[in-house]
Amino acid sequence: MDRKDRLDAFGVSAMLGFAVLFAFNQVVIKVTIEGIQPIFAAGLRSLLGLAALIVWMRWRGISMHMTRGQMWGAALVGALFSIEFLCIFLALDITTVSRASVIFYTMPIWLGLIAHFALPGERLTGVRLLGFGIAIGGVVWAFLDRSSGQASLLGDVLALIAALSWAGIALTVRLTPVSTAPAEMQLAAQLAISTVVFFALAPLFGPLLRDFSMIHGAGLLFQSIITVLFGFLLWFAMMKIYPASDIAAFSFLSPVLSVFMGWWLLGEHIGPEIIGALVLVCIGLLLISRRKPVPA
Repeated sequence: MDRKDRLDAFGVSAMLGFAVLFAFNQVVIKVTIEGIQPIFAAGLRSLLGLAALIVWMRWRGISMHMTRGQMWGAALVGALFSIEFLCIFLALDITTVSRASVIFYTMPIWLGLIAHFALPGERLTGVRLLGFGIAIGGVVWAFLDRSSGQASLLGDVLALIAALSWAGIALTVRLTPVSTAPAEMQLAAQLAISTVVFFALAPLFGPLLRDFSMIHGAGLLFQSIITVLFGFLLWFAMMKIYPASDIAAFSFLSPVLSVFMGWWLLGEHIGPEIIGALVLVCIGLLLISRRKPVPA
């Protein structure tokens, strides 16, 4: 598909589905790592996702070749992907889905800030700068709150590093030759590199299995097949068609849905402070996503 300068009806629908899937995925990770050590679980997810992706690519006849120019960008996104999920899996092990999600889904803030300097046509001006300030206020409020459930400063910091790494992936895809590779090959590189990283690091984080049961295995399969294969492929495809900041800012729905699902499915306590932080972050993200109307 041709590149577009704003989200259309298809883009909006796709991003709605993406937001619901990734909000629910935070709950699935939280449940899965109750039975499987977080870093080992992340490694298994990458390995199973890679196997499913290879089957998908062979079935669709998608080339598994990358040029030398594409490979260095692929290596960088693979490293950033590894950092992102190393941090978010560890964060969800020591804090609530609600807290981790509010901070993790600030990715569009950091992407918008860096894109202001790095990507033409994506400058933060006027209302978008106001949105940036409001969203930052929400992040600070979330960090200062120690009363909303399983609060952990380390968990907050890890979620923030994961958000920054996610923003780095989006920028790398836009700014390096890896953007010309099929979305499937971009994802394959991330899964292959992260599999090696996670399995190498997993023994440093304690026993590989905890109180394992079938629900933990089901959660791992959901992440590997539904989230990794279809969710990430959708995100990469959308990044190649629509503006990076529009795609990222639409994820304001994910922290809202994650907080709701954490309360509804996991019985997490949600204090007024985390609700206030969530509101500020979402208002900020909405303002950051605004653009001037294109003249007819």
